[in-house]
This record gives sequence, structure tokens and C-alpha cells, in this order.
Amino acid sequence: MTMIPQSQDRSALEQEQFLQILSREDALARFEAALFPRAVPSETRKLADALGAALAEDITAPLDVPPFDRSNVDGFAVRSADLAAAGEGAPVRLALNGETIHCGTAPKLQVATGTATPIATGGPLPRGADAVVMVEHTQPAGSDAIDVRRAVSPGQFVSYAGSDIARGEALLRAGTIIGSREIGMLAACGIAEVTVARKPRVAVISTGDELVQPGEALAPAAIYDTNGAIVAAAIDENGGEAVFLGAIPDDEAKLEAAMRRALADADMLVLSGGTSKGAGDVSHRIIGRLGQPGILAHGVALKPGKPLCLAVCDGKPVVILPGFPTSAMFTFHDMIVPVLRRMAGLPPRSDAKVSATVPVRIASELGRTEFVMVSLVGGKDGLIAYPSGKGSGAITSFAQADGFLRIDALADQMPAGTDAEVTLFTPHVRVPDLVIVGSHCTGLDLVTAQLAHAGLTVRSIAVGSLGGLAAAKRGECDLAPIHLFDDKSETYNTPYLVEGLELVPGWRRMQGIVFRKGDKRFEGLGAKEAVAAALADPACIMVNRNQGAGTRILIDRLLGGARPEGYWNQPRSHNAVAAAVAQHRADWGMTIAPVAHAVGLGFIPLAEEHYDFALVTARKQRSAVQAFLDALGSDEARTALERAGFRPA
Repeated sequence: MTMIPQSQDRSALEQEQFLQILSREDALARFEAALFPRAVPSETRKLADALGAALAEDITAPLDVPPFDRSNVDGFAVRSADLAAAGEGAPVRLALNGETIHCGTAPKLQVATGTATPIATGGPLPRGADAVVMVEHTQPAGSDAIDVRRAVSPGQFVSYAGSDIARGEALLRAGTIIGSREIGMLAACGIAEVTVARKPRVAVISTGDELVQPGEALAPAAIYDTNGAIVAAAIDENGGEAVFLGAIPDDEAKLEAAMRRALADADMLVLSGGTSKGAGDVSHRIIGRLGQPGILAHGVALKPGKPLCLAVCDGKPVVILPGFPTSAMFTFHDMIVPVLRRMAGLPPRSDAKVSATVPVRIASELGRTEFVMVSLVGGKDGLIAYPSGKGSGAITSFAQADGFLRIDALADQMPAGTDAEVTLFTPHVRVPDLVIVGSHCTGLDLVTAQLAHAGLTVRSIAVGSLGGLAAAKRGECDLAPIHLFDDKSETYNTPYLVEGLELVPGWRRMQGIVFRKGDKRFEGLGAKEAVAAALADPACIMVNRNQGAGTRILIDRLLGGARPEGYWNQPRSHNAVAAAVAQHRADWGMTIAPVAHAVGLGFIPLAEEHYDFALVTARKQRSAVQAFLDALGSDEARTALERAGFRPA
């Protein structure tokens, strides 16, 4: 292999590669053209060891199943012509032959005219017999004869040789995944060994100085390595044998050594992270030194997943996935799984799809095919697909969604009301028993825990109070958690209800100003005085809340039109506000008391907020809604809420 001198400046080439964005179709075509056609390595396994493997070749039946004519019932082997006149009022007497045919017993005596032979279920049919009469339709006539009260037709209660599987019949096709049913078919044909595709060994490496393996202590600015585990599991799900090699820091020499070892032992290499243009992203720079043809695509018109890097090094695929979990998994399933399954001798994935209505407008970026994860709920006229807004860095987006929809690269949006095709992550979609759309609160989890323990499926979608209220008005949920203050009436929630909605009291939670303990700008002040002090200090940075949140309404009232530093930093949860202050990215914000106390922050009470539920009246009598109302009023839920710092209504 020709080594590129370390002194040679490759930055211009690398930048050009990244900026030459390919369409999804072009990138995949280049990748597959460099890899296929190729033979699928195979191996022979004993049947007991073949579970989960893919057949490498078609299998034809070497014999008939059953291999002989056999009885389907306990009864008597007879000649059907002898019983043509038999009936309840005119039984026909047959003499019994001197043998009983059991399973595994070869018959010795012929069934002659006027005779019958006792036979068990599964016993081979004797010579001369062409039917079996059930024992229930006979009556003993002494010790050596029976009276038959029912006529039988030729072949009745008989399974003929080859009626299940015929010799030479195509039994299973190449690519079939061997499960318990397939093992049963093969065993029935006496097949003890099968030739299966050898699972491709796929080395998995996570990259980044910030990564810590689960179970280890989390240092400041570090994150747990989720991609390594989820990518390895996805490889195993799609016919590969994952070999996780851990996380390698952003050290070019160490990473190159690890990649070379991986390619020497594995059939494929998958890395996550190191695909972008940052100073720490070194993976793609190494690929050119590992084999030909090298990088085939570095930058694909996908969202999420633009930084994807596809390469082939001396016949082995090398993939560098984006570092964000959702980006990594979308690109893996969309671009890598087809290649992996071909290498494993498997047929393409056949994902289930359903049609659903998108209730809100989804903005998109022209020029990039966008995949949007959605949660499915039942609506008046079918399924409704709620988009997830957590971003490409959120692992829960992928884990909690039901599927995804696709927005074409030539579209800049998907309008509200669009009927879209949703590709499911599982073979079937289970519509949740209870749908809650609105503001999230950890107290809600305490109440719905009872429903989950009772076997009910609860789908909670956090879109803020106003978003939940809009969903309730459209009839897209059962309940909408809200905490909206009305300036005119100076009351919570009730003024926002419309016809068809009714209020279910929830609990009270104290909202207030959060700050780091010891900050003299806030210590000992009331909420209004603390905000005034913050506004008077240009160096004091706030963290806000998102539009539509009840907390945002309180903040804007306090600020009175002021827009201090940090105002446009608008996270969507109380926890994110507390984290920003605790980590010194902001000096103050507004959150609820339980969250502030959980992270050890100072807290200045402002107002007891009413966290209630807008109930869709038309859904009130549904059993899941009644179960929620029962749980909400239970002593168990009230006690749990009080322990968490909430005050039940």
C-alpha cells in the first residue's frame, strides 16, 4: 500500500470531499457498486446450532412427509366398501384382525374383506385398508368383532405419503432465517445439518475524547457512549456478528492502529463520530491510508445524517456514522443495513408501513431528504403522526417513536393535515390506550405508573401547554396537561377551555427563580427583586423557556418587555433550565421547586402553579380515561406526589 506522507497537506481534498454532498441514492449506489457482486461465505451447522442463521442455499425435501400412509385418529383400519351400507340403525359387523397397529409399528396382517385392524393415531395404514373409522363410531361385538354404525369414504382420516411434504419439493429458500418452525420442517425430513451463511464479523468502534462507557463515573463535559451499544445491537439484529472494540480518543495514531487491527480481523468496520470537519474529527483522514478505493461518499443529503462517510478498503466496507445517536441510527438503518444484509445472505428488510395524518406543519430543508420520527395515536379518522422535536442528539427519540416519515429533498415542508406514509420500527403498531399531549411534568409519571402496572399503554407527548390545548381541541388526545395563567381573571387554565373540554384538577407545583447557592445577586431577595437585580447587571445571563410553555408566560410577565442576555435560549423542560444554571451556562431562570432542589440550586418561590388537565369530554367514558382519573385520585398517587414536592389539588 502506498503511504501518504504525513507532511502532505490533505485538508483541501478532505474539505472538498465533505462539501461534495451526494444524494442518498447516489451514495448508496457507489457504496454497493464497490462491494458487489461478492460471494457470501458459508458454513455447515448442526440443526441444533442453526437457530437464527440464514440458509445459504435452497433445500429440497429428500423424502416424503409423512413417509407412509398413516391414520389421523384412534380407530380401526377398514375397507370403505365394506361399510357402504352402515348406519345408526343398521350397523355392519367386522371381524378383528389379530394385531394392533401403534406408532412405529409396521403392520403384518392384511385387511381382508369383512375385517378391521385396531390402529392408533399416527400408525401406518395396513395393506388392504383405504380408510379409518373412528373408535367413537363403533361398538364391541364380543372379543373379536366390532359393529360399525357409520359409513366412511375412501381416504377418510388418512394422511397419505407426501401429503405434508413431497419428495423433491422446495422446502426452504436461500436467505430464510431459521426459526423454530423451520427447524421443525428440517427435522421432519431427517436433515441433521444445513449450510448457512456465515455471519459477517463487524467491528464497532466509538470515537471521541468525551465518551465514557456505561457503568463508569461521568466526568464534567463527558457523555456515556450510547452509539457503541445500539449499533452493535442493530448489527446483530440484521445478520451480523458485532465485535465492540470500545471507545478510542481523538488521537490519530491510536485510532489508526485500532482501525487496522479491526480490519485485519473483521469483515466490516463501523465507527461513530469523527465524520464532520471539527478539529477532533480524524477518522475520515485515516481511511485513505487503509486501502483502495477509499472514501466513496463523505456527506449525504440526509437529515439527520449529513456527515455520513462511506468507504471500501481493499474489499471491506468501512462506515463512519455521525456521532449523534439519532443521526447514527437513521443512517445505519437506511444506508448500512441493506449492505450488511446482502453480506449476510439475507433478503432486504420488509418494513411495515401505515398511513397517518400529520397534525402540525413540519418545516424541512430543501435539498436534503429528511426523516422525521413520529409517535402514532388514534384519531377520529385514523392514525395521527406526531413528530418528535428532540433533535438528532436524543436517543429517546429513536427508542420511543413508533416509526418515521420521509420528506422529499425537493420539499421545504410537510403541511399540516398531510396524509403521510409512516415506516414502522416494529412489525405492528399498537395504538396506545391513553394519549396525553401537552406540558410534561415528572409528577405525571407518578400517576401513569399505576396504569402501566395494570397493563395499559400510555403515550405522553410533550408539546407544551398551548400545543396540548390545540391537540385537545382537534380531538387528538384524551387529556392535555396545561398550566396557563390568565392575566385578566388572574386564574389558571379555566379561561382557556372551550366547548368540548372540561377541567380535571391535577396538582400544584411551586414555580420560582432558580440560581446557584451563594450568588449574592439573588440570596435573600424575593422573586421580583431578584429579577430586577438580574436586569440591572449586564453580565447576568438568564435561561428562558420555550414559547407555549406556562412557565414562559410567567417569565414574560416578570420581565415586562425586557430582553436580557440569554432570553433567546429557550429549552423545553424544567430540567434543562436547572442544568444550564448548575453548569454555569446561565445565572438564573425559572423552574419548579422539586427540580431545583434535586440539583442543589437556590430557589426563590414566585407562584404556586396549577398543573391541571383539559379533558376531551367525548372521551371521558373510555375505560383508559376512567383508569387515569381513578389513579389520579388514589391515595397511592397523592402520597407519591407529595413525596416528590407537589401538592395534590
